[in-house]
Amino acid sequence: MINLLIVKNILIFILLATVTFGFKAPDAGKMLPNITIADLQGKPVHIQEYAKKTKITVLSFWATWCSPCKRELDAIGELYPEWKEKYDMRLVAITIDNARALTQVKPLIEEKGWEFDVLVDSKQELQQALNFQAIPQTFVVDAEGNILFQHEGYTPGDEYELEKIIQEHTGE
Repeated sequence: MINLLIVKNILIFILLATVTFGFKAPDAGKMLPNITIADLQGKPVHIQEYAKKTKITVLSFWATWCSPCKRELDAIGELYPEWKEKYDMRLVAITIDNARALTQVKPLIEEKGWEFDVLVDSKQELQQALNFQAIPQTFVVDAEGNILFQHEGYTPGDEYELEKIIQEHTGE
């Protein structure tokens, strides 16, 4: 009876710890996988090399059908010009839309006025390698490819928590 109570309490603790805020540190030593995806013109992009161009790269996985994803990218997009200059960072929105839905991506970017890079993971190879299901899913990666943090979902204000994480890892 006591063992069951202990197990129940441990499971409740784990559930609460996982659900709270959605922010979590990745497993120690987790690296950005060596995966090739594409830019909007179909040109191959090696994601590890791409992340080496700045101190911090924020990878935000999204899709055209995902309303929380678009709200998150709108919110971060407003802050991005300042962050880019202040923290030497880059925001990369990675769509997981399938080949049929990809035709909607460019018009949406133009409509939204997003000024950050957009890459394509239409076969979800990078998504699978990073082992997540739900979007929006946001990763903070350093120039060596170390995954520093990840976040699932979007609630207004999450962009300010993201900025704190970027600040912490850039020393700015």
